[in-house]
Amino acid sequence: MKLIKQITDLNKAINKENELGFVPTMGGLHKGHEFLIKESKKYCEKTLVSIFVNPTQFNNTDDYKSYPRNLSNDLKILKRLKVDFVYLPTVNQVYKEKKLSQITLKKSQQILCAKFRKGHFEGVLDVLNRFVKLISPKIMFMGEKDYQQFFLVRDFISNKYPTSVFSCRTIRDPNSVALSSRNWLLNKADLKTSSLIAKILLKLKRSINKKNKINNIDPKICKELIYKSRKELIDKFNIKIEYLECRNLMTLTTNLNNRPFKLFAAYYLNNVRLIDNF
Repeated sequence: MKLIKQITDLNKAINKENELGFVPTMGGLHKGHEFLIKESKKYCEKTLVSIFVNPTQFNNTDDYKSYPRNLSNDLKILKRLKVDFVYLPTVNQVYKEKKLSQITLKKSQQILCAKFRKGHFEGVLDVLNRFVKLISPKIMFMGEKDYQQFFLVRDFISNKYPTSVFSCRTIRDPNSVALSSRNWLLNKADLKTSSLIAKILLKLKRSINKKNKINNIDPKICKELIYKSRKELIDKFNIKIEYLECRNLMTLTTNLNNRPFKLFAAYYLNNVRLIDNF
């Protein structure tokens, strides 16, 4: 495993790698990240993992400062997985070149997390634009837990580079909780609550499927079921829900008829923001 901190060293290390898999992370690695890395190793000759907590995608300074960081543990995991390259850039390195291009989300894209985290996805697209330009990977691997992020990144990157963006399924713990670096910020009681919430949301998704014909969703029934579950979650757990809604899997619009869909949720549990989809 080669640790790389300088861009010049990165260029030398990967200059002749044409079958490179890229897994961008912000550290705080867990089994979900491990799955992405294993998929990269399956489809690509070499794998590069970046660890970089990107300040431009945080719309809250306190959130950036409190984001889980444990580099020594991350490196142990990456060494065990026999990752070929680990890139550890500084903020100054990444943003040495001030602007690559102006990134602005369309009005139709300002939904779900983009609606509540102003500038978040612009920051994500900007930093991944910089990384892909520098690394030129064959494939970039991203998790489906951040499905909107994958959706936006796939369209943005595929229009600019010959890099493919693959999505990998969400990895959950035995209690149905989607694995996330932010879970490190939760205590045992919070983790138990997040498990109960995940199970209610899974039940909601099944109910929506059951109450409707296959791929033919009645908007009124869907709205009623979501309203009922939303009220149950707030009354039972006293949580703040930012959004809970169904979206077309292919377009992220609310047009669900004859299209596969996902149930998207974002909520705060003791000031920790969690997202999920089913």
